[in-house]
Amino acid sequence: MLLEQTGSLSEAARTAHTTQPGLSKWLRELEEDIGTALFDRHARGISPTPAGRLVLLYARRVLNAMQRAEEDVEAVRHGGLRRVMLATSPAATFDLVPDAIARYMRLQPDIQIGLREGTMDELLSQLERVQVDVAVGRLSGSNPPPGLQYELLYVEPIVLVARPGHPLTRKRSLTWQQAFDYPWIVWPVGTPIRANLETGLAEIGLTPPPYAVESASMLANISLLRDSDLLLAASAHVADHFVRLKQMARLPLSMGSAGALGMYWREATGSDSAIAGLIDSLRQSARRIREAG
Repeated sequence: MLLEQTGSLSEAARTAHTTQPGLSKWLRELEEDIGTALFDRHARGISPTPAGRLVLLYARRVLNAMQRAEEDVEAVRHGGLRRVMLATSPAATFDLVPDAIARYMRLQPDIQIGLREGTMDELLSQLERVQVDVAVGRLSGSNPPPGLQYELLYVEPIVLVARPGHPLTRKRSLTWQQAFDYPWIVWPVGTPIRANLETGLAEIGLTPPPYAVESASMLANISLLRDSDLLLAASAHVADHFVRLKQMARLPLSMGSAGALGMYWREATGSDSAIAGLIDSLRQSARRIREAG
């Protein structure tokens, strides 16, 4: 991995406290054993080939798996618990994940849960690198990276929300065009909810809404809504969570889909009872959400 990081045989050799000829010989023998070139040599240094990137991916998985194993063994040796790592995007943080964790704790009291939050790109990278065991969030339209499995949990509509007491909450009927009289908070370009909202609006002949803020932070968005007349398009289950807390009000507008929410895990870990139990808890919580919705 030093070769990838430095892009240079001489720099990698210096960092590893070895000689460049020795490192070159080791790389050449490794490529002969595998049967293909792992790095392209060029005037600026070296860069991994497609096969090299795949070998690096699996090498990171092995190293991270060994580190996770050492940490778990050390914890158990000192009377602690094995840890299963769950990663979630904000889309699943407010309903699905808390319910699934509560279920899992009842079924697996001898397992400790670690929870991380981030974007799906970050979470899938962590999943590939064996830093987390299951990742939950919006499913992308493309196939998952090699070695990962995924499962659709549910699809939810896009709804429009504002602060409680917003002028539009007093309207019994509302059009999207009327909602455009107010500034919006929008999700960043590339997020499923932004893309699906713009597609849905285009289908009824409307351009994207006028926005004052582009934000991927739900906590910041709640604060912005509370102190202004801004509007926000949100997934239905996230919106309903904050409506129950009286931090948002749903307006009488909805459309299409905020995106399919699902989970990813590594194929090799499906038979691990601790991880399989977490996957099943997520399925059960998703079933409750579908039935309630």
